[in-house]
Parts: sequence; C-alpha cells; structure tokens
Amino acid sequence: MSIIITGKNTILEAIKVDHKIYEIYIQNGTNSELLSLATKKNLKINELDKFNLNKILPPNNQGIGALVEDYKYQSLDTAINVEKHNKVFIMLDSIEDPHNLGAILRSADAFNVDAIIIPKNRSVKLNSTVAKVSTGAIEHVDVIEVTNLNQTIKTLKNNGFWIVGTDAQTTQTIHDIDVDTNLCIVIGNEGKGISRLVKENCDYTVKIPMSGHVNSLNASVSAALVIYEIYHKKG
Repeated sequence: MSIIITGKNTILEAIKVDHKIYEIYIQNGTNSELLSLATKKNLKINELDKFNLNKILPPNNQGIGALVEDYKYQSLDTAINVEKHNKVFIMLDSIEDPHNLGAILRSADAFNVDAIIIPKNRSVKLNSTVAKVSTGAIEHVDVIEVTNLNQTIKTLKNNGFWIVGTDAQTTQTIHDIDVDTNLCIVIGNEGKGISRLVKENCDYTVKIPMSGHVNSLNASVSAALVIYEIYHKKG
C-alpha cells in the first residue's frame, strides 16, 4: 500500500530515514535543498508547475509531495522488549482527530517517548494529515496498534509498567508521577476522556493543575504537558 504525503519537513525526514519513496513531486524552482538530497539518493523526481502540482497534491502542500510506502506499526512485544531503563509509552484512548495525533507525535519525539499505543477501532490511523502535522516525527516514534486497550494494559502491567490515566476529577497531579519505573500514560478522547473500564484498570490517575476559567485542554496539549513533566523530572 502507498500514501501521498506533503510538506517539506515530512518528506525530508522520510528521505533521511530511507522510508520507501516511489516518486517525489516538486514545484519548479522550489525546495532546492530537498531536491538536491533526493537526487543524491537517486529517487524518482517529477518537477511540475504549480497548477499541475496542485492537481496531484492536496492544498497547503508547500510545493512538495511524495508517494511513499504506507506507514507501518510496531508490535507491542517488540516495543516492550527494547532494552531501555524506565521506558515511557503514551496510550491514546480513541483519539479521532489526526491533528491531535500528529501533534502528539511531535511532542513524543521531542521529549523521548518510546512508543504511542492506539486502538484499531475508534481511532485515527497513521495517514497523510498525521504525517504532515508531525513534521517528520512520524518517522522517529514507534506507533503500536492494538485490538484491545484493556488487554494491552494487562500485558504492560505484567511487564513492569505502571499505568497512569489523566482525569480532571482526580486529586493527584502530574507532579506526583513517579518516573523511576516503566510508565504508560493514558490520554483520553477529545470529548469524553478516558473510557470507564480503561480508567478502572489504571494504577492511578493524575490531573493537570490549572487556575484559569477553562477546565479542559485539547488532547494534544494535555499530552504535551504530561510528556514534558516526565521528561523534566527524569532530568
């Protein structure tokens, strides 16, 4: 399977990591640095004027697009068995907005998250929008697709992970997270939060302390704050 991706940084990272690229579409006279790198890699390049490029690519493409092999998911077992002390996974409970997933991937790459876990059903997939919003982070963060989040939580617990849910109604805050262990942080759906059964299976829940009038945050903003808190505490 293949997918068309757009955006300079998205395609630049795809080239750097040798993501399989079938063809690059580029607007005449633009993106010279990327064009040079693609030429060195002996990639197939199709230079077009703006009118014809925009017939192939979606809007806001930055004058560059590529037909690439579809993004692959990592297996849970492989991610668990990576030799690393105090791993950090982020589990997304039914995140449906591709912009949120793309932004979460950016934060995950910036602050050393080891993997993102998403369910097969009721969740956005790795697609072109996610890739563009991630600005290339999609190439560097493992994404695991699982059939059942609660079964996955059980597997993680059996492998030494603590499961920490995010919930605005709890008493503990993100400052109370113990980072000296393998962690899986659960971020809930944009509107409904974490599902009841998933929340019950968490070891404990935390909230983001806020003092303003708005008592909820976008899922990707919430994820970024929790991820940075863990990164900061790890030092």
